[in-house]
Amino acid sequence: MKSGQNNHPDQAKLPFLLGGGSIGSQIQTMDWSGSPLGAPQQWSLSLKTLMATILPAQAQIVLFWGPEYVALYNDAYSTTIGNKHPRALGRPAQENWTELWDDLEPLLSGVRNTGQTFSAKDRPFYLERSAHGETAYFDVSYSAVREIDGSVGGVLCVVSETTQKVQFERRQSFLLELGQALPELTEPEQIEAYAIERVGQQLGAVRVFLAESQGDDQQMRIARDWVNGAISRVGDLTCGESPVRLTEQLGRGFAVQGADAASVYVPVLRGSSIDAILGVEFAAPHFVDEDQCLLLEDTAKRVWQAITHARSERALRASSAHLEATFAELLALNESLEERVSAMLAEREEANRQLHETGKMEMIGQLTGGIAHDFNNMLTPIIASLELIRRRPEDTQRSVRLIDGALQAAERARILVGRLLSFARRQTLKPQTVCLATLVNDMHELMARSLGPTIEVVVQIDPQLPNVLVDPHQLELALLNLVVNARDAMANGGRVYLAAGVGEDDPDWPESVHGRQVWLQVRDSGCGMSEEVLERCFEPFYSTKQVGKGSGLGLPMVQGLAAQSGGGFAIDSQPGQGTRATLWLPVSRGQVCEPLAEVGDAIMAPGQMQVLLVDDEDIVRNATALQLRDLGYRVTEAASPAQARRMLAEGLAMDVLVTDQIMVDETGARFAQQLRQQQPQLPVLIITGYANLTPRELNGFAVLRKPFRRAELAESLAQLLALNSPLSEPPEASTG
Repeated sequence: MKSGQNNHPDQAKLPFLLGGGSIGSQIQTMDWSGSPLGAPQQWSLSLKTLMATILPAQAQIVLFWGPEYVALYNDAYSTTIGNKHPRALGRPAQENWTELWDDLEPLLSGVRNTGQTFSAKDRPFYLERSAHGETAYFDVSYSAVREIDGSVGGVLCVVSETTQKVQFERRQSFLLELGQALPELTEPEQIEAYAIERVGQQLGAVRVFLAESQGDDQQMRIARDWVNGAISRVGDLTCGESPVRLTEQLGRGFAVQGADAASVYVPVLRGSSIDAILGVEFAAPHFVDEDQCLLLEDTAKRVWQAITHARSERALRASSAHLEATFAELLALNESLEERVSAMLAEREEANRQLHETGKMEMIGQLTGGIAHDFNNMLTPIIASLELIRRRPEDTQRSVRLIDGALQAAERARILVGRLLSFARRQTLKPQTVCLATLVNDMHELMARSLGPTIEVVVQIDPQLPNVLVDPHQLELALLNLVVNARDAMANGGRVYLAAGVGEDDPDWPESVHGRQVWLQVRDSGCGMSEEVLERCFEPFYSTKQVGKGSGLGLPMVQGLAAQSGGGFAIDSQPGQGTRATLWLPVSRGQVCEPLAEVGDAIMAPGQMQVLLVDDEDIVRNATALQLRDLGYRVTEAASPAQARRMLAEGLAMDVLVTDQIMVDETGARFAQQLRQQQPQLPVLIITGYANLTPRELNGFAVLRKPFRRAELAESLAQLLALNSPLSEPPEASTG
């Protein structure tokens, strides 16, 4: 066969391409006459052997071969380069990676010329792999590949994209920083100036402003803006004259990209009215991705809340000043009023101080609760989808293990959400009878992985110890937090000891600990704490760790768990002598509660029951519908209460209503209450990601908190359907 001809040879002629997937087939059939490599039959033995290894691999791998760095890659890698595939296959890298060649070429030539491996975590690269250019992040490892004679033939690149992880971490870090900074600013102007500057710096904008409504959605006013190389423009902003018709689009409550593609506008709504607009402008057309939209929407809400709160405080201060002037006049008229006036001023000052502190904690609580709600909504489809895949695996055992790992990670994320809600005082503890030895043993592997290979975990807990009464999930979090703190105190490795015992009214115990208690102690051989650090270690947000390494919430939450559980918590430490953290928990006389089992077909729908599922979040609704169908229910989905009403009016019959609570136009509880008027015995299950809803808001209906597993959904429905008595009166609501 002449070079460059392509008669679709069969696989037997190129055995190194066997099992090579789509890329292997493409290499087999494509025309190589214009490639510096020539036909695959003529490739060196080293290159053929290497490609036989790369092509079937599940890792994302690209090989840049020869002095022209001709790109050869596998199926897994092709998805990371978007529309560059398939034209990049078999072509010099500079042709298709032009936009980042000045960045990529030095890396490749450095490895090729020196033979030394280059690796990096979360390495940024500017890529044009779709209609919009973007900065993507990868874990990378570039290593030299040698020919049989020892010369470097090419550079092997193993990559793993981490863009979503990096964006999520940066967004959460920015929101947490904002949530801690805003309560310290007392004037609305300070809050606005700080917020628009931080937004501009975070997004690389040239101008940021906050326009406020003048009583009409069509008329907004800009009091100040932040600029970086742009012209400052303050004054009236008329929506009808801006690049986009903002009023109608912003009225939906979401960020809107400007018609010039170089600006984005984010509304702050009060009902259906626009209170303010956060505007961001860029020097050139700039695609605002979903991550940046989420950041701007969350920031706009929190900044506007802080501004309105600061204005209320300023009005209160003005009122106080007026009162002080009045008191001074009374003092001049009647000196006998001196003591009473002085006392009233002191009370006013104390009230102002308490209001400021309350505002700080309220804002931090709102930030924590908001992040937890968003996280819960993301976790619900993750847990549901992964669990359904695991029940019907169609891949190898390795895939099942990976799915199990993902489920465990999602479950841990749900526990961490509970930790945030606990600090925000929006989660009720669920105490159970717990065997301490069993709980610690079940956590041993997790603790060992968290501590790393240089630290040994030594457990000395008698299985015969009395059981304790505590929320097991919160205790696991508390124990993991103490163990991780111990790890951070032992930079050069060491041992962490876990011990437990039982006692009653010991005089050496803290004053708050009474009765018969089991104590659990975590001891390390680390650097210990100074007296100053020990005195402040229970203060919220106080941390001695580097920025980003600790929130300062761990020990206060452990202390809160102990107090709410009827026990106590204490720390004993000296510099160079290590640290002992002791947790006391009350003894329980009850039996240990068995954990919720994995529900297979144990709790299935009786017969073919029809479920009407209402949720305005498509991804959450789809995942929940899959769970319900897997449990044996027939499911009809509706994206809103209005759509559900139309379905019912058209003759849809239902046996059970499962509905989200917080939706755009109407709450799930209100919708369910209206349906109960026509169908008094209708079983209703409310599913919600909000943790601070009151029984009045829920109208007494049964509640399942997001995120939930299939087992929890099955159990909730089984309990609901087991109530054979008429449901003319709603059952008592769960507020946990």
